[in-house]
Amino acid sequence: MSKSKKNKNLRKYSSEITDGYDRAPSRGMLRAVGFKSADFEKPQIGIASTWSMVTPCNMHIDELARKACHGADKAGAKGVIFNTITISDGISMGSEGMKYSLVSREVIADSVETVVGCQGFDGLVAIGGCDKNMPGCLIAMARLNRPSVFVYGGTILPGCYKGDNKDIVSIFEAVGQYANDKISKKELTGVESCAIPGPGSCGGMYTANTMASAIEALGMSLPDSSAQAATSKHKEMDCVNAGKAVMNLIKKDIKPSDIMTRKAFENAITVVIALGGSTNAVLHLIAMAHAAKVKLSLDDFTRIGKKVPVLADLKPSGRFVMAELVKIGGILPLMKMLLDKGLLHGDCMTVTGQTLAQNLQKVKPYPKGQEIIRDFDNPIKSDSHLVVLYGNLAKDGAVAKISGKEGLQFTGKAKVFNSEEDALKKILDGTIKKGDVIVVRYEGPTGGPGMREMLSPTSAVMGRGLGKDVALITDGRFSGGSHGFVVGHITPEAYQGGALAIVKNGDPITIDAKKRTINLDIPASEIQKRLKSWKQPKPRYTRGVLAKYAQQVTSASTGAVTDANL
Repeated sequence: MSKSKKNKNLRKYSSEITDGYDRAPSRGMLRAVGFKSADFEKPQIGIASTWSMVTPCNMHIDELARKACHGADKAGAKGVIFNTITISDGISMGSEGMKYSLVSREVIADSVETVVGCQGFDGLVAIGGCDKNMPGCLIAMARLNRPSVFVYGGTILPGCYKGDNKDIVSIFEAVGQYANDKISKKELTGVESCAIPGPGSCGGMYTANTMASAIEALGMSLPDSSAQAATSKHKEMDCVNAGKAVMNLIKKDIKPSDIMTRKAFENAITVVIALGGSTNAVLHLIAMAHAAKVKLSLDDFTRIGKKVPVLADLKPSGRFVMAELVKIGGILPLMKMLLDKGLLHGDCMTVTGQTLAQNLQKVKPYPKGQEIIRDFDNPIKSDSHLVVLYGNLAKDGAVAKISGKEGLQFTGKAKVFNSEEDALKKILDGTIKKGDVIVVRYEGPTGGPGMREMLSPTSAVMGRGLGKDVALITDGRFSGGSHGFVVGHITPEAYQGGALAIVKNGDPITIDAKKRTINLDIPASEIQKRLKSWKQPKPRYTRGVLAKYAQQVTSASTGAVTDANL
């Protein structure tokens, strides 16, 4: 086979854009952006950069994209960098702007798919650093089904204030402490000024680090990609190697559909549980599986969670940050432990072109004496912290984050709020008392719209010292930084006529993590009476992206996807 013909076999998509006399206009435009004649014989690899100066999570990704492009070029391909958006949860948290957060996952997926599909790229490297652009990139990869590698932008290093490690959640909790007169304005400013020292994603096992770990366990990132500091040489090499790896995948014709299988998603769930990861992983993994045409449901998290313990002592409920886990070897030794215990599927294909078991074959155990990852005989929790609840308040399911430190059962009286802002005010001014169940509704995918994260209210609860004394339930979401007795993703959501819509102040509510139930403790006849008289509120947005999202989005229990009916 001639070199030209062999290369054309590797250019399944780009050849349609650049080959033949009639494609001269296309080649002419590509020459203007740096293509040489020889480049038209090479596979083209799109480098999706989520660079933006709106957030420290992504402020360094332009440099990483250039490294990935260099790796693709060195491997004999032609790298082409393009951008997509990102937003900042941490900055918009607690404001109306946060309603765009989950929406951005769909915008990112659509934009990456659009550019790769339009430009005829043969492969894709996507680099993400904040939790919505990561699943957004994976959704696009699954839809496109072209050889692809995801690169995590890397974790931030911890800040330091008065000798203690600090991060973004430290600031949110300091707000509650200040409101409760536990710290001074000077101390609040001190934490604010020191907690976020530079580039990288939020430093605990919050949603970004959770999703990076899940994607690596899924097989769509190179080994160790999830456990590297954003500003390290290791991360730069990860990007270079990702560019090279896509060329290898093109040659071997290994596509996301070969990697993103049901067993691979089970591996991702297992690792998320062992790490004590974010509840957002439930939402995102179900959405990613939907894009990959893999059946995954809430009940899969329960099934797997019964046999997988929480082993990582990581923030928000634990002691350590991701940068400290990086120092002892990242998640690879943990994955090796899980594999040796029979809790991972070792035969799953990965972006290395080898199976998960082959990738882990030479991984060394954690150093003796480390306290971050526990042994199976001394877990943080013997089963999953991600507890799927059902009951008359959540007929289609809800997701609780129960570390065990806040207890396994809570009964209290409802304090009802129709928005996050209203709830936050009453937490900060001392209205919320011991024994209350804070109900935040009309914050679901359609009712918000956008399913905001409740980090501000949960952090205020913790800051006021009420973490073990109140519960917070919502049809919205929680940040990976949230902890305490919290239940989110309640479905059906209030806006769709779920029972959450008819809860009244003073109603008794019981949450039982052992029985996996969440119930409004009033007669069924009273529930039906209230539901009959309930009227759906008018939509909050009637034009623009939020209105379009509200019309298309599905329930949180099915991943809050926007293409389920197509």
